[in-house]
Amino acid sequence: MKKIKLGVLGGYRGKSMMEYAVRSDDCTLTAVCDYSKAVLDDCARFFEERQYPVALCSDFESFLSCDMDAVVLANYANEHAPYAVRCLKRGLHVFSEVLPVATLKEAAELCDAVEESGKVYFYAENYCYFEAVREMRRLMQSGALGEFQYGEGEYLHDCEPGWASLTYGDRRHWRNTMDAFYYCTHSFGPLRHVSGLRPVKVSGFEAPYSEKTNRMGCAAAPFAVEMVTLENGALVKSIHGIAPSRNSVWYCVYGSKGIAESGREGISAGTRVLSASLDGVNEGKYRTYEPADALTERAKNFGHEGGDLFVMYHFIRAINGLPNDGIDVYEALDMYFVGHFAHISSLRGGAPVEIPDFRDRSVRDRYRNDDASVMRPDNDFSVNPPSCHPTPSYPDSLYRKLRQDYLKNLGK
Repeated sequence: MKKIKLGVLGGYRGKSMMEYAVRSDDCTLTAVCDYSKAVLDDCARFFEERQYPVALCSDFESFLSCDMDAVVLANYANEHAPYAVRCLKRGLHVFSEVLPVATLKEAAELCDAVEESGKVYFYAENYCYFEAVREMRRLMQSGALGEFQYGEGEYLHDCEPGWASLTYGDRRHWRNTMDAFYYCTHSFGPLRHVSGLRPVKVSGFEAPYSEKTNRMGCAAAPFAVEMVTLENGALVKSIHGIAPSRNSVWYCVYGSKGIAESGREGISAGTRVLSASLDGVNEGKYRTYEPADALTERAKNFGHEGGDLFVMYHFIRAINGLPNDGIDVYEALDMYFVGHFAHISSLRGGAPVEIPDFRDRSVRDRYRNDDASVMRPDNDFSVNPPSCHPTPSYPDSLYRKLRQDYLKNLGK
């Protein structure tokens, strides 16, 4: 197997991918790029401690000139697609952190670039690789669960305690301008991956703004729900948000031959645990266990319940043409489109909206000029609002306070 030369764009979120490269024998890290001097200084210390030589770049053009086979995109979540397209056109394989695109125009351009380059595009939806989710996928693929009929996914993350550090007190930070549906692939993505089925229709709903969102100064409602119809008629309920009262990550699958569900975050072993009842195995009863395979022990040293190992492991295998459990560009967009079109549905009172299939070039051609996004600096919120609810008008003093909290956390 060829040892792949990697570059990482984004030295903060990219630290987990750097850890993988340093510890693994299937790839080597050659370059890291970040605009922040503080982040690059931290990276320099990280590599000096490990005596691992890496080029550190503060601009993307210098980074692109480094010796690389593939690039990890761990920059801002709303900026992945333009960098992915540039890397693909340069002949580099691309590993994209969440989320794949911010607009339908970007989605069309990304598909074009993947198809024209012939390079690997890998979407790093690490929640698809939790132990329980991987076991659900195995049970579904083996036929033990039968036909996929219904599923639920939850990703509820109380972001308020760390909001100042995440947004720097910047009113225009992408996290402050995104809608409640944008960050949808942690909740829906695992169900898409387990089922292997494309979403074809979605209805979106939002909770009203709360005291918590008012303290955070975000445009997104506390959480959103997508009710999704899959190509076989099965249903999925996806709920996710940034301002619930408690965190929750949880998944369940109803098949024609059985039911399986993960543990819930914060309870016992969480998503490492699976409970399943299967026809011909444990009729009417549930078996609760912690699934494991050859990589389980190694994965315990990586973030997101080991998911950060699996995404890199399968990416390298995909580049080398080996069997892998990867997520390609079309599946990535299936995951993202659920939130994109649920936002449109919510603005229309929850009316169902069809989800296009960008595997068909003639279909994506219809959306090639659609660059609407609430995260665009020039977005007209009166035309393209972030919520079906009236968005609060937050005072500048709120962001000044959040900025002070951010600087205090930095020790400045």
